[in-house]
Amino acid sequence: MTKKYTLNKMADNGTSKTLPQYVAAISVCLGAVAAGTVLGWTGNISEKLKQAELNDISIDESSLGWIGSFMSLGAMVMCFPIGILIDIIGRKWGCIMTVFPFSIGWLLIIFSSNPGMIYAGRFLTGLAGGAFCVAAPLYTSEIAQKDIRGTLGSFFQLLLVIGILITYVAGACMSPTNVSILCAVIPLIFVAVFFFQPETPVYLMKKNKTSEAIKSLQRLRGSSYNVDNEIKEIREAIENDQKANVPFFVALRSRASIRALCICFGLMFFQQMSGVNAVIFYLSDIFKASGTSLEPSTASIIVGVVQVIATFVSSMVVDKFGRKILLILSAAVMMISGLTLGIFFTLKDRDILDDSQLEKIGFLPILCLIVFIAMFSIGFGPIPWMISSELMPEEIKSVAVSSAATFNWFLSFIVTKFNVDLRSSIGSDSTFYIFAVISCIGTIFVYSVVPETKGKTLAEVQELLSGTRKDEKQGIDNPTFN
Repeated sequence: MTKKYTLNKMADNGTSKTLPQYVAAISVCLGAVAAGTVLGWTGNISEKLKQAELNDISIDESSLGWIGSFMSLGAMVMCFPIGILIDIIGRKWGCIMTVFPFSIGWLLIIFSSNPGMIYAGRFLTGLAGGAFCVAAPLYTSEIAQKDIRGTLGSFFQLLLVIGILITYVAGACMSPTNVSILCAVIPLIFVAVFFFQPETPVYLMKKNKTSEAIKSLQRLRGSSYNVDNEIKEIREAIENDQKANVPFFVALRSRASIRALCICFGLMFFQQMSGVNAVIFYLSDIFKASGTSLEPSTASIIVGVVQVIATFVSSMVVDKFGRKILLILSAAVMMISGLTLGIFFTLKDRDILDDSQLEKIGFLPILCLIVFIAMFSIGFGPIPWMISSELMPEEIKSVAVSSAATFNWFLSFIVTKFNVDLRSSIGSDSTFYIFAVISCIGTIFVYSVVPETKGKTLAEVQELLSGTRKDEKQGIDNPTFN
């Protein structure tokens, strides 16, 4: 049975404080702000880049596509190595080390003299961002009590969208160079704050540093909390791991492992193929193409604010309503929004309505994109990253989570690189129809396959995946996992 690294509070454990856990989770997720600035960097400066406002470098549509997608390519390359690295040097130092590719990447962009330097900078900053998508959620899951694990796990996405909003606002009123300088400062702030947080007790116990693990737990749970039971259970779980010594590919063949992989890869697929990164990277271009009278930069900021608010709401309700219902609601509404956007562009691009008629419904693309981003941020934004750490058996967790993240960023690269080409070849309307159909399939996938992990320890989740446990909160067996 998979071990309980996130533990129930026992009667003799004393009172556990949650504030130190919140502080640690927010501190590590300041790195997500840095990753968010990488994602949102092109959102409001695309036109400025094409007008050679970045060091007089000439940027065409093709180059802009590469600038957007090189970030995803860098993230994809790093996701797998970071899973190995954080098992060697620790979750904390794995996060801190990303300051180097962040800083070098932004410096290349700031002092770029040709598109190649911008590509290299985007690749390196993407590499750092991809590392955070693995390291930060794992750090958070290993420091959190189970009753607040969902809330803390959602902080990564919340801080990520705050980073995106920062670049939207900065891009509207600053030059590309100054936006890049601002982005380069954020990773330094992250290191200065997170440096003083503890390593996770799970990692320290794996390295036989019991006294340090005790200190870490006492700092995270409070001085009045008795950590003995938690330390004992972690030690027993690690010892059982060592005794079992199950090879990776043997563990991979278990029923729980196969289903966890299918669910996590499926959620990553539907997250990216909903078209969200295409929307984020080319937000101002989409608004400009819609013909709305609202300034694209202003509309982008509105969408960014909504994204932050919706992600904050998600962090507050994910441990109350659960992961599954939020995923279903998210995918269903994204499907409707994508379909409506497709209809709008059909009416516009196929000359079905004239300019005066289109002006009357010019609010529609703004409304649809706001709803799309809001619902993505409530469900499919934070939860796939969170649920990957919750579902994966410990024997394959590091490699499996890294592989799922690699797959996620590969899809992001495909979507961002070829989104412009796809819109040019089949039209914006057909592109949004495709995204809507994928979200529809995603709704069915979540309803049929994804289990609810709210309030369950990691061991209980493994029992659910293996078919040996009933979903007691629903009072029925999960139909897929029996």
